[in-house]
Amino acid sequence: MAAASVEERVSELAERVAAELGLELVHAEVHGTGRNTTVRVFIDKPNGVTHEDCSALSNHLGTILDVEDFIHSAYTLEVSSPGLERGLYKRADYERFAGHLAKLKARQPINGQRNFRGRIVGVENDEVIFDDKTNGRVSVPVEQIAKANLEIDIEAEFRRAAEREQQEAGGTTTE
Repeated sequence: MAAASVEERVSELAERVAAELGLELVHAEVHGTGRNTTVRVFIDKPNGVTHEDCSALSNHLGTILDVEDFIHSAYTLEVSSPGLERGLYKRADYERFAGHLAKLKARQPINGQRNFRGRIVGVENDEVIFDDKTNGRVSVPVEQIAKANLEIDIEAEFRRAAEREQQEAGGTTTE
């Protein structure tokens, strides 16, 4: 089985198992060859994934991969959350995270620029509308994005933390 089709099959199986467990498959990838093959699966859910979520998906998916036996070498299966600076892989990711800070790299230069850092505005047709900190608004075709990740918005995180502290302080009473 060709490397691309192995990755596609892993993605299909991981998607199915994730859905059965009430999880979202963010991305699946296969790297390396022979003994150095690694299957990485990134999962998420609304309030974040737990170690138990990762373990459950790993056990279920690992069993299916062993039974189907289409990866013709030893491999390491890694299952984790996408992290705070989660990767963006699909058009739906850009729609979901409109308004968030991100960085992206285009396959080909757009107006002489390949690397962008700023805020995702949204998606129109098959183009991500991006407010780049350097050159302003730019449209990047989804198929031209080589890599994209969310960036932590430190100011927003501090605001949320302050709001939580206020809610907790306001929610406690002394008698």
